[in-house]
Amino acid sequence: MLRKLPWLAALAVAAIGPHHAFAQAYPTRSVRIVVPFAAGSATDIIARIVADDLRATFNQPFVVENKPGASAQIGADAVAKAPPDGYTLFVTTNTSHSANPFLFKKLPYDPIKDFTPIANIMRIPVVIVVGPKVPVNTLNELVAYAKANPGRVSFGYGNSIGQVVGASFAKRTGIDVITVPYKSTPQAITDVLGGQISYSVADFASGQAFIKEGRLKALAVSSAKRSPLMPDLPAMAETKGLEGFDLIAWVGMLGPAGMSKDIVDKLNAAVRKALAKPEVMEKIASFAAEEAPGTPEELAAFLKDQLASWGNSVKEAGIQPE
Repeated sequence: MLRKLPWLAALAVAAIGPHHAFAQAYPTRSVRIVVPFAAGSATDIIARIVADDLRATFNQPFVVENKPGASAQIGADAVAKAPPDGYTLFVTTNTSHSANPFLFKKLPYDPIKDFTPIANIMRIPVVIVVGPKVPVNTLNELVAYAKANPGRVSFGYGNSIGQVVGASFAKRTGIDVITVPYKSTPQAITDVLGGQISYSVADFASGQAFIKEGRLKALAVSSAKRSPLMPDLPAMAETKGLEGFDLIAWVGMLGPAGMSKDIVDKLNAAVRKALAKPEVMEKIASFAAEEAPGTPEELAAFLKDQLASWGNSVKEAGIQPE
C-alpha cells in the first residue's frame, strides 16, 4: 500500500496541474468585449482604449463587439448568458445596471446575480444646463422661475440619467415642467441652445465646450460633492430641498456570473494599470470624466449602492416603468 502512495500523489498532481496551468495562462485566445451601445459613444471609445491596452498586456486579441439596442438590454443579456470563462467581457454603464431595473417592468437579466464585477473604469458627472436667454444663473433661480411660469418651462433629456435626474429634480422642488424626451443628449443640447427647450441634463463631454464658450449656463452638478473638473460649480445637494442628492453616470467592466477569481484579479490588475497611464488618463479627462480604479469587491459594493440610489430616485420622481 505504501508503495502506491508516490504513484497516487503523482496522479493527483497531474490532475490538478493542467487546470492550474490553464488559469495561469489566461488568456490563450481572443477575448470579446461587449459594449451595449453604438460605435463612437463614450463607452465604446473607452472600451477600445482599454481593449488596446489589454491586448498589449496579454498578447492576445481583445475585440470590442457593439450590441446596441433596447436601452443596453441586448448586450447585457448576451453577456449574462455567455460562459463564465473570461472570454466574454462587458463594458457597460448605469443604464444597464442601475436604471433599467426600475425603468422597465421586466428585464432578461438580473444586474447583480447574473454578472461578475471586474473593474470600475470611470465616473461621469452630469450638469443641469440652461440656454443663455433663460433668465437664471443658479439652481434656486431656476426653481423660482419655473414656479413663476408653471407649464411654460420645458426640460429635455436624451438618456436614462438625464431622465431620472430631471424628473427627480422637478419632483423634489415641486416645479411643473414640460418633459421632452430625445434620442440622444446632443439633440437635447441643440434645442437648449436654440431656445426650443429651457434646460437639460448633460454630461460634461457633451456640454463643456458650450459652457466654456458661454453658450450654455451650467447651474449644478448631480454628484453629492462638487466635481474637481468644475470646482466652482455647486452640487445639486447644496440646494434647499435637494439635500443628499447624488446620481452619476459610470462605466465599468463586468463578466458573466461565476468567473474564476484568478481571471478576475488578472483583468482587474490590467485595467487598473491601464487607467494609471497618462495617455489613458488624458483621454478620460477629455470626456470630462474621472477615472475610478478599484478592486472587484469595491465595484460589487458600488453596483449595489448605485442600484439602491437609482431605485430611490426613480420611485421618488414618480417615473412609471415601461
